[in-house]
Amino acid sequence: MTAQGMTAQTPSAVASRVLRLEAQALTDMAAAVPADFDAAVAAILAMQGRLVVSGIGKSGHVGRKIAATFASTGTPAYFVHAVEASHGDLGMIGDRDICLLLSNSGETEELGDILAYCARFGIPVIAICSRAGSTLMRTAQYKLLLPPAPEACPIGMAPTTSTTLSIALGDALAVALMEARGFRPEDFRGFHPGGKLGARMRRVDDLMHGADALPLVSEATPMGEALLTMSARGFGIIAVAAADGTLAGIVTDGDLRRNLADLLTHSAGAIATRNPVTVPPEMLAAQALALMNARKISVLLVADAQMRPVGILHIHDCLRAGVA
Repeated sequence: MTAQGMTAQTPSAVASRVLRLEAQALTDMAAAVPADFDAAVAAILAMQGRLVVSGIGKSGHVGRKIAATFASTGTPAYFVHAVEASHGDLGMIGDRDICLLLSNSGETEELGDILAYCARFGIPVIAICSRAGSTLMRTAQYKLLLPPAPEACPIGMAPTTSTTLSIALGDALAVALMEARGFRPEDFRGFHPGGKLGARMRRVDDLMHGADALPLVSEATPMGEALLTMSARGFGIIAVAAADGTLAGIVTDGDLRRNLADLLTHSAGAIATRNPVTVPPEMLAAQALALMNARKISVLLVADAQMRPVGILHIHDCLRAGVA
């Protein structure tokens, strides 16, 4: 027995107990989503200002995360520290904003000035809280009540299950708003230009070599001349254009080997492979890289909607940019 009178468990057994307990709490909340959830989403969609998130202690840390998730997924949001709000930062909250306040007990004193300020100027409040009859829940216009669930810590006091529920509910709000707005990968890319995630969200036209770098010849071009273009551009292929400027085919190293005996007697169009693999300029570079890996090729022609060649992408362009 431990000093607290509990049977000693291995760390992995403790982890399993904690995870099962928190998972059950999440399952309970999924089965009974807070009643005002839809109304809260509608209010945020309709707001003309920003979503101001606040909380104290662990709720404050959760609030910062939630605000960051909102801001990166299309909902303008920022975190205001409740204590700093009482010393001038209330001025950061505008009459077109909505406040999202987090407090497990709903009686956090430091939120009092924000609640009074919102009441004075008619600023709507969304509350995430575990106690239905608390001051915060009585004051809020939109009440997101967390389900009853014990904290996962052995003394039942450290915020554990409650913070997990709050984070998950914040994620649910953010995702519901994303779907309501039709938030697209390219929108996400705009908020994440840096780091590995930013690299993976770059598009083909961000990395491709433009039309002036294309090894492009007409179908009638003699192969001797086409080979000079191929060598000068350095991509190991030749793009072959039809008379109307659309892509007619591609000449690869394999095409050259198959026609080696009488290569120079042919035109580029005569030995080109028809219907080559192409990608649109708006495709994610990560998708283009996956295509190259799947086809075991190192270069892709980039064509517009009318199948006119507009660029060329080499696998090294993706790797240098960190797309992998």
